[in-house]
Amino acid sequence: MGPHAEQAAAATIDAAVQVVMIGLGDEKFALDAAIVREIIDPVPATQVAGARPFVPSIINVRGNIVPLADLRLRFGMPVTEVSGDTRIVVIEVPVEDEPVMVGVIADKVYEVTEIFHADTQQTPRVGVNWKPEFIRCITKWRDEFVIVPNMERILN
Repeated sequence: MGPHAEQAAAATIDAAVQVVMIGLGDEKFALDAAIVREIIDPVPATQVAGARPFVPSIINVRGNIVPLADLRLRFGMPVTEVSGDTRIVVIEVPVEDEPVMVGVIADKVYEVTEIFHADTQQTPRVGVNWKPEFIRCITKWRDEFVIVPNMERILN
């Protein structure tokens, strides 16, 4: 390996990704900050007949109609009541190659922070309750394991 290849390899290992740390029930998730458009307080939602169970309603975000996803349902987690910590994280993800805005219910938003590629691990195939294709990787944050979800797969 030449010096440039070694530098590139070191940069990949040391690469940091900015994430928004959110809580769903007792679990922590890291959403790539690049897809997060805004974080808002809960707003009234309108149920949509025939919608998929984990995207049961729509909300109005600054005049735009945005589907509201409850990832707790997608992951088979219990749904908790709205609290003073509940927020909606508005993200933009490609759906069928088109950018789509989606609101994601978060029981709590912790902070914007960095995770490092060197700290990530592949999802174990055993002992995890969720579909492995929904999880990009697992990482550490404040000595806790955190799930980095694959939002494109979850929402499609």
